[in-house]
Amino acid sequence: MIILKSPQEIEAMRTASQIVADCHRELAKLIQPGITTMEINEFVKKHITKLGGKQFTNGYNGFEYETCASVNDVIAHGFPSRTPLKEGDIAKIDIVAEYDGWLGDSAWCYAVGNISPEAEKLMRVTKECLYIGIEHAIVGNRLGDAMAPLQHHAESNGFHVVRDLLGHGIGRELHEEPNFTHTGKPGKGTRLKEGMVFTIEPMINESTYRMTIDADGWTARTADGGWSAQYEHTIAITADGPIILTAQ
Repeated sequence: MIILKSPQEIEAMRTASQIVADCHRELAKLIQPGITTMEINEFVKKHITKLGGKQFTNGYNGFEYETCASVNDVIAHGFPSRTPLKEGDIAKIDIVAEYDGWLGDSAWCYAVGNISPEAEKLMRVTKECLYIGIEHAIVGNRLGDAMAPLQHHAESNGFHVVRDLLGHGIGRELHEEPNFTHTGKPGKGTRLKEGMVFTIEPMINESTYRMTIDADGWTARTADGGWSAQYEHTIAITADGPIILTAQ
């Protein structure tokens, strides 16, 4: 069942979402060669508390960290580590924060120093895919109307959209209905209604959409070792168009 949110509830979710957005604003200043994703995780842990929020992911279904930190060929759900990031890496940092029982969720992809033209294109196209999906997430459209142009943009640039990890509704729970892939056909899928709140979070791979899961049960990698990028926002559907609650 899809839980529609009132305007007041959407505003409450904006507070949690802006805590996440502020974490990402600060990470953009911190991430450089030599920093570890464990150091990033510790910063986020402290920063969420500093802003009056609560971390959410540590303890969620057995996950043990405040962030998902996914580098290069890791698509999502990577564990923070003490291995320093290197010049040319790309790092996806996914953060969830809670405030007054409401959640905000956003992942962002960061270039570590100077990156290759191929990595730059992957990041750029993935971010474009995110905003294409958001642009088409309007009352009356179906999810397929938003995901089809996103998928087309990725594939027309030679990239591949992950199928096995999903966008999702969000509110007082991290994963609510609807759950959906970032692929689709116009006119298909759940119809979008005022009051829906969900994530759009395309994961775009260099050379195959297929993935594997490490023995830890969490870390999702590309099946062929190619790199992957991801950008994610929490959005609310309103009569005046989509609102990006995690806007930076």
